[in-house]
Amino acid sequence: MRMTLYHGEPNGPSLAVLAALFAKEVQAELVRIDLESGERHTLLTDSVFIACYLDDVGPGAALRPADPYGRWETMHWCRQMTERTAPAAAYLGCWAHPPKADAALLERIGSVDLRARWQQIAAGKFSADHLTDSRTKIHQATEKIEARLDGRQWLMGRFSIADIETYAWLAGMVRLVPAAFAAKPRTTAWLERVRTSPAVAQALALSRTGEPAASWSVGPEINRWG
Repeated sequence: MRMTLYHGEPNGPSLAVLAALFAKEVQAELVRIDLESGERHTLLTDSVFIACYLDDVGPGAALRPADPYGRWETMHWCRQMTERTAPAAAYLGCWAHPPKADAALLERIGSVDLRARWQQIAAGKFSADHLTDSRTKIHQATEKIEARLDGRQWLMGRFSIADIETYAWLAGMVRLVPAAFAAKPRTTAWLERVRTSPAVAQALALSRTGEPAASWSVGPEINRWG
């Protein structure tokens, strides 16, 4: 089966999926789309589930533990990242680096909620409460990572989907919420290990802007706040 992977700048979910693809040595046609303008394709979505699919079909080293508990732990970690950290990171990223949405494309977005959030961001309408809550969630994420890395190099013991997904959402937060990363030496060292890992480095090399961490589009749905 011929695989086509649609992606934007290597940041957030695009980075996560590209890194998983390269780590698993899966052959695919890479098609770049303009996520910042609202362009979409909808065959198989959600970076964590795509990464799991690639882990199943690719010949490269496993990106999930072999034991059932380890797999549950990995998915539980990724769920926290995608449901709490990802909306916060995307909101802050769009606030700091507003995407240039294409009005015609936005009108074709089927989800009323998603279209409304795109329109709000395009209009520069950001809630002070959501910005504060977002920063709090980034602090919570880095505290969790710092504790998790006590005595280990990678979040699940070896390089995994958890490292890829977590890095993909937090790499762009170092400049936007620097206090969250201060006095966290294990997290700082881990960020560098992930950044320089072969698969992530290969994904980052696809950047056309030279600053992929500044490329953002609307994140997971707003009803995940809280």
